[in-house]
This record gives sequence, structure tokens and C-alpha cells, in this order.
Amino acid sequence: MDFHTADPADVLRGRVTDVYFERAERTLLSRGIDRRVRAEFFVKRLPGAAEWAVLCGADDVVAMVEDLSLDVEIRALPDGTPFRAGEPVLEIEGRYLDFGRHETAFLGLMCQASGVATRAARCRLAAGARPVVCFGARRVHPILAPAVERWAWLGGADGVAAILSAERIGVEPSGTMPHSLVLLFGDTVEAAKAFHEAMPPGVPRVVLVDTFQDERFEALRVAEALGPVLAGVRLDTPASRRGDLLAILREIRWELDLRGFGNVKLFASGGLGEADILELNPAADAYGIGSHITAAPPVDVSMDLVEIEGRAVSKRGKMSGPKSLWRCDDCGADLLTPLGVGAPGPCGCGGARTDLLRVTYRRGSRLAPKEDAATVRERVIAHLRSGRFVLVEPGRPR
Repeated sequence: MDFHTADPADVLRGRVTDVYFERAERTLLSRGIDRRVRAEFFVKRLPGAAEWAVLCGADDVVAMVEDLSLDVEIRALPDGTPFRAGEPVLEIEGRYLDFGRHETAFLGLMCQASGVATRAARCRLAAGARPVVCFGARRVHPILAPAVERWAWLGGADGVAAILSAERIGVEPSGTMPHSLVLLFGDTVEAAKAFHEAMPPGVPRVVLVDTFQDERFEALRVAEALGPVLAGVRLDTPASRRGDLLAILREIRWELDLRGFGNVKLFASGGLGEADILELNPAADAYGIGSHITAAPPVDVSMDLVEIEGRAVSKRGKMSGPKSLWRCDDCGADLLTPLGVGAPGPCGCGGARTDLLRVTYRRGSRLAPKEDAATVRERVIAHLRSGRFVLVEPGRPR
């Protein structure tokens, strides 16, 4: 079956590129021009009101360059590093004709991945200790689902729903039951009993309780039928009948606790996003987040030349010359300096600074080992726990 997608070989050959890069290459070759340059990848502004984003896909750029054996040098932030608008996230130094036609692919490897990872990280922050599962595979092209859910997991999602996505990451897939199962049985309790009998012991017994009747009464019926094996109930109520979801969750919590079912968790899903998580936290125990994560707006990384044959140069509105990005080890404040001027003094808070841009590839050799998904995810979680990267809601004072 033809899914109308590119073959990886097409990407490496530069076939998935904006035509004007091919035309630029042809024009330069016609005049024998091939200069040594530095190209800087940075974000001018971040989506919405975001003050930071999580970089994802930089290592894929290194992997692509490695496959092509390009005679270039790359400095980059490690995947999973938060960054702010105006900061370089990756730099390529080499002859322009060696890599210029691949600009489209390089950007594509980072823009969408960083957008999804950033949304997942923000949901992770909003939920606190409550689990967040990515339910968004159905909102993307199926051939892309493993990549998109991997980005979500790297950004902080605790689980992913699609089988292949989880397999590629190395985790168990996460999920409950669909409404179709309840509809086919014609009764929530009968579906719950059958689900319990059919599933192996390791699968949590989480039952949908919003298919036929009021969620409160369905939750009680299921709890009484399954007893201590019931891990949780999920509310995925359609928006047209949801009402005040927080009030519904609180009501269910009260009734379950009153009858000795305090162990039953409340799992909320159904078109939820970061703001909903913050609102529902007083009652919800876990979240399933779909298109808010996987349909996240891309982080608009762009590539600009900042040096030609050792001379600092740039287009208008862009600071020329290669740069170092220094981050305070204590407070997380960032400082840009020209590359090569030496380390700046301590931060105003007294903390030492570290240059985040590292040489990861040089003329055919990868200098930084390829990291597995768990390592990148741990980096994201560590940054989120540091307290340096917080949620800023539109209209709320900082």
C-alpha cells in the first residue's frame, strides 16, 4: 500500500527539500562558489505564550549527517534540553554545498518533534505526580505514530497507547477499554467482568463508566462488581454532556470513598489539555491526553548563515557570528556570548555557568554517543523537577 510518504533514501538524497535550495545549489555550482560557512539553527519565537521549549530531534540531524558522511562539524544542545527563544540549538560548520540542500530535512527533524515533546513536558508539569498517558496516535498519520509517540514519551508522558510505539520505546503500551466494547456488551458491568476475565494479570482493570448511564452510578456498579481488582474508572464523557467535569469527579470520589473503594483511581480523558489538567488536579488521579500533545504546533526552528569564510555575517534581524550558550548551574539563567571569548564570570546568583552547545560530530565521526530514549527522557524530567522551567498561563502574573 502506498501511504504517500517518503522513503528514508529520498530524504538522504535531498529529494524531500524545498526546491529553492536545489536551485541555489545549481546557481552556486554554475559560478564555482562553495564557501565555508557556519549555519545556526534557532527559534525566533515560541508557540503561544510559552517561555521555553524542549529540544527534540537534534540527534536525528546528527544521525542523518553521519549516514551521509558529511565533512562538517556540528555543535548542538543534547536532546531533552529546554531552551528559550533567540537561543541557538544547533550549529553546522562546513562548505555550504555539502549540506545546504538538506536544510528542509534538518528543520523537519527538529520542529515537529520539539513541539510534541514540549507539549508533553508542559502536561507533565501541570499534572504533578499524576500519570499522563499519550492517547494521540489516532490523531496522526499511522506511519508517523511511533515517532510522534516517542517524542511525547521523551517529553515526559508516562505511557503511550499504540503497540508499535511502546515496543520501539521499550515500555508496555498503556490503555483501558473503548466505548465500542461496552456498547457491544450492552452493559458497563458485563463489559467490565468480561474484560477482567480476558486480560492477563499485569493489565490494570480500568473501566469506562460514561457509555450508558450517569458516571457516578456506573462507577459504583463497577466497583461493587469487581471489588478490589478494580484499579480505576475512566471518564471520557463527550463535551456535549460533560457539564462540570471537576464536580462529577469530586462526586464520584466522594461516593467511592464512602463505600470503601478509596483505592479506585479516577482517570480523565477526552479532549483534555494543559489547562484542563490544572483545573482537574484536585480530583483526578491520572490523565489520557490526545491531540493536545500529538497535534502540538511545531517549534519553528530556522536555519541562518552567521559566518562565511571566518567572517561574521547575517541577514537583518539576526545576530551574526557563532555563539556560546551559557546556562547557570544554579538558577538556570542563560547568557549568549561570541564563541571563543572564554567563559564568562559567575551568574548574578553566584552560580557557575556551563556552555550547553557541545561538539557532537566532526568530519565523519560522531563524538557524542547516541543516547537511548530513557536517557533523554530522564534529562527532561530532571530539568522539570529543577523548578527552573515553569508554566506561565496567559494573563497570569509571572
